[in-house]
Amino acid sequence: MFLSLALIFIIGLLGGLLFEKIKLPRIIFYLILGILLGPSIFNIIDEHLLNISSYLRQIALIIILTRSGLSLNIKTLKDIGRPALFMCFIPASFEIIGITIFAPLIINISVFEALLLGSVLAAVSPAIVVPRMIELKNKGLGAKHNVAELIMAGSSCDDIFVIVLFYSFLSLNQNNVFNPLTLLQIPSSIILGIALGALVGLIYSLIIKKTNLSTAHYVIFLLGISFLLIALENILKSYISISALLGIIVLSIIIKQKNNEKAIKIEESYNKLWNAFEILLFTLVGAITNVKLAFSIEGLKILGLIIIALGFRSIGVIISLLKTKYTLKEKIYIIISYLPKATVQASIGGIALSYNLPCGTIILTCAVIAILFTAPLGAILMDNLKTKLLKQE
Repeated sequence: MFLSLALIFIIGLLGGLLFEKIKLPRIIFYLILGILLGPSIFNIIDEHLLNISSYLRQIALIIILTRSGLSLNIKTLKDIGRPALFMCFIPASFEIIGITIFAPLIINISVFEALLLGSVLAAVSPAIVVPRMIELKNKGLGAKHNVAELIMAGSSCDDIFVIVLFYSFLSLNQNNVFNPLTLLQIPSSIILGIALGALVGLIYSLIIKKTNLSTAHYVIFLLGISFLLIALENILKSYISISALLGIIVLSIIIKQKNNEKAIKIEESYNKLWNAFEILLFTLVGAITNVKLAFSIEGLKILGLIIIALGFRSIGVIISLLKTKYTLKEKIYIIISYLPKATVQASIGGIALSYNLPCGTIILTCAVIAILFTAPLGAILMDNLKTKLLKQE
């Protein structure tokens, strides 16, 4: 296992830096590395590491959601107003609708499975989008109408919205039949998750105010609390449904609102933690990908479905921006910025497979193809069109 980890981190780091030099997202290299080292080709990665990959992906998801909560500025959402709120859920909802309509026709899965697939594919990637939005802010591009702030705030909430839906649809697929009682668990799971996260967040914020520990100690404590919430959900799931992941998000948002200075330092530490987990996450996703399926006729069908889904998503963005101050060029740039997929797809794309759902392999393959297609496409378009579509203030 240690040889596998050494190869993943060393080759992944060097290859990722090389891809950044040629203006391509480093996560693309991580995926390719995983495919090469995995069972499909050279079969170098230790089987024991692959066996625990589902746990590692869940830890990565916890880090992603905590970072989203710590970076989410509620004041920015309020200042931008209606379009920021709409961008949080309308584009993703349209994409899920598009996939639910066309996936049963194109790749022959059920409507419930299509809903699950839609919730996997619908999230925009902060790993691709956020660094570019920070660059826009630094250069004053689109500053007049807060284009960068809109995209950053919207994309963070977009991920949260999609992940909540994913776990709701996962529950529906596990039961295999439509059960109204299962649907009732969705709002109760959300409400209890928010309540639990808010309670823990207030307690954690109080601890921060009453103590003077190092940032590292606060990060370790926050990770421990996050793991505890996940464990609590698993213990209670036979009796009551609680969304622990939503609780982690709410917990992080409250820390941001109550202790902004500490939250910034904690977020910086999580970003450093993510640098290692990002390499591990995308490489392991590549390793468990069915390469034959991805590069077959079925893979071409999946690519066609993804393109249709992006069309639906773009319509959702247009609707979100109707009757707003944004110019036509700014709207085009915002549509482009909502194309890339990567982080969330890598984190939850393999979960259906780990639950042994019949659609697990096809969903993971769709997630990988979506990353390989949209991440470089979105990154290249954002980098090359920013000065053409956005005015510098």
